[in-house]
Amino acid sequence: MHQLPITDLAVIGAYLLGMILIGVYFSRKNKNAAQFTTASGTIPGWALGLSLYATFLSSNTFLGVPGKSFGGNWNAFVFSLSMVPAAWISARYFVPFYRSSGEVSAYTHLEHRFGPWARTYAMICFILTQLARMGSIFFGVALALQALTGLDMRTIMAVTGICIIIYTVLGGMEAVIWTEVLQGLIKTAGAIVILWLVIDGMKGGVGDIFSIGASDGKFSLGSLSLSDFSSSTAWVVFLYGFFINLNNFGMDQNYVQRYHAARSQKEAARSIWLCVYWYLPVSAVFFFIGTALYAYFLQHPEMLDAVRQQAATERGVAAASLTPADYGDKILPYFMVQKVPAGLLGLIIAAILSAAMSTLSSGMNSSATVFLKDIWQRYVRPNPSPKEEMKVLHLATVVTGILAIFFGIAMIGVKSILDVWWELSGIFAGGMLGLFLLGIISKAKNAAAVAATITGIVIILWMSLSKYLPADLEYLRSPLHINMVIVVGTLSIFLAGLLFSRMQQRLQSQS
Repeated sequence: MHQLPITDLAVIGAYLLGMILIGVYFSRKNKNAAQFTTASGTIPGWALGLSLYATFLSSNTFLGVPGKSFGGNWNAFVFSLSMVPAAWISARYFVPFYRSSGEVSAYTHLEHRFGPWARTYAMICFILTQLARMGSIFFGVALALQALTGLDMRTIMAVTGICIIIYTVLGGMEAVIWTEVLQGLIKTAGAIVILWLVIDGMKGGVGDIFSIGASDGKFSLGSLSLSDFSSSTAWVVFLYGFFINLNNFGMDQNYVQRYHAARSQKEAARSIWLCVYWYLPVSAVFFFIGTALYAYFLQHPEMLDAVRQQAATERGVAAASLTPADYGDKILPYFMVQKVPAGLLGLIIAAILSAAMSTLSSGMNSSATVFLKDIWQRYVRPNPSPKEEMKVLHLATVVTGILAIFFGIAMIGVKSILDVWWELSGIFAGGMLGLFLLGIISKAKNAAAVAATITGIVIILWMSLSKYLPADLEYLRSPLHINMVIVVGTLSIFLAGLLFSRMQQRLQSQS
């Protein structure tokens, strides 16, 4: 077991205690559901922007992005670039829509347009997506802390999960937002410290990183081919990023709640742009960290051999059979164990914890809100008392946190955190963005929406599962890259809805 110095343990302990104390502080205000879910609309736009930024900058970014660029190139950075058009549409159209509706739940509108089934469908898609997101984050933080402390990954998930559940239950959305502001600053500082340590260890400094990275194609954004959608080209990643970010900003309860927590519509829209302004350059820093680590380990081959051997032992294969993509997620934790000095290591671990806690706490809070608004008040008790609402919110937060821990445990052993999260998010989103757009843009009726949703689900299942078909049925497999699931799923529901609506109108006019 790697023994952390007392200084580092003190930093980590102070951070965890501080998060819980913040929850205790804000617990005095949490007397009703409005305060717990939207902070009663009292949060300034700049704080909301940093909160959104912290949610995006999860442990999937902190660990998965350097691992991805170490094992490949900057192809996944196109995802960050796709945030710009998605943010423009969301700030211009989605924020005014939600602020004018007055509904805390992102999915109430779907019931008004198409009936209870649409609201339930979207709610289920959201909860599955949240559990996948939180599970991948639990796994990511456990992967890093196991390398740093030697503790069992399940133990790490349980301990961090309990701390997050406690301060989320106590503090509600206001505590979540203000802790995310702090966490966003901590994780940014952690990234800068790591990059400085890597550069300091290079024989030729930054120059070596650029020369090695350029010669090995590490800065490439991927193929720009417009005819290849079967591999992770730049256009495939851009389309995936655009649709998933549009889904995040437009349909994700995490973000919709923050729009209601803002003091005004203008500040809510501004928070989206502030998130983009922060995330774009910082995500580039994390990609550069992965490229820098690639150059660093080439100059220190004995360290690279140690990581490769460790990964091979865990998988029970020969070390020579592994590629950099197979052990990319282990590179950053191993570097921190070997090269980060005492004192700074505690800061880095706190940054990793903050990267996980910001997304996990907001995910638990938003999932609890969905449970209260879309399940409890819709199907169990339409008019619960304020005391009952708080009990339901607290219980749902705890249950969501526990389920997320189990999702994280189930992911132990996956090759790439970022890949598994992108794949699951595309599948579990279920094309609900297409249904939402169908409800806003078109005049489609319930029957057309039902038919379109069924069509979209069938296509999503085929694209997701056809890769498991036997070799003799290979011709039935989807020819598209897995990241195209959310693109095709969304467009299938939206376009099929328009088609079925047109057919329905013609039948009605003929009769």
